Amino acid sequence: MQHLARSVHRDRGLLIPLTPPPSSTTSTPLRALVVDDEPSLVRAVAGYLEHDGFVVTTAADGEQALAAARRDRPDIVVLDLMLPGIDGIEVCRQLRTFSDAYVIMLTARSEELDTLIGLSVGADDYMTKPFSPRELTARIRSLLRRPRTTAHEAGEQQVRTIGDLSLNTGSRQVTLGQTQVELTRTEFDLLETLTGRPKVAYTRRQLIERVWGPDWFGDEHLVDIHIAHIRAKLGDDAATPRFILTLRGVGYRMGPG
Repeated sequence: MQHLARSVHRDRGLLIPLTPPPSSTTSTPLRALVVDDEPSLVRAVAGYLEHDGFVVTTAADGEQALAAARRDRPDIVVLDLMLPGIDGIEVCRQLRTFSDAYVIMLTARSEELDTLIGLSVGADDYMTKPFSPRELTARIRSLLRRPRTTAHEAGEQQVRTIGDLSLNTGSRQVTLGQTQVELTRTEFDLLETLTGRPKVAYTRRQLIERVWGPDWFGDEHLVDIHIAHIRAKLGDDAATPRFILTLRGVGYRMGPG
């Protein structure tokens, strides 16, 4: 513990290692947008991401964040929940109308309501302050390792049908009857995983590994929140589900539709 105490210091919501991680290089730099009204936090997070090979843009409020996202088209957005002017929830909601960037929401509080609201408007993951920038960059890398090439581009396009639910792996479209269902990227990836082997029961950890990546670490109940959002969008009652079944003590699998 004494060694750990020497290796980090606290700075307004951060646990910052005194020795930065080794930088990584990529042929095409990824773009990150860091949004927070605490200058010290923004500098620390931006510094770590730049050291890790990202091209970083920063913003101190919601209006700046939306303008930067439209201009720079980031691959990842680190977004504080509590912002002056337009708050993080509304920024995420508007961001989802024109961007499929991964979003990690930051919150100074750990109440479940904050998490539910943030993820319900399209955030992919969340972290509670104080946090380690090293953990944040690890989470980001896990998200970005998820395949960005569609199954159609890989020559494996499938249309999966369960009852009146249809999922197209190539176009990444989901329809319920004649109505298109708008899912976030994370929601689609979860549903795609479940429909890929509809008779298989997946644990939370297995879903985490397939959707967020094997290096992801955190509260695995994140899966439950995203499943709840998928059910809501499908009109699937958790008490009498048609599409996603909860197997108590195990996890989830697809139902008969």
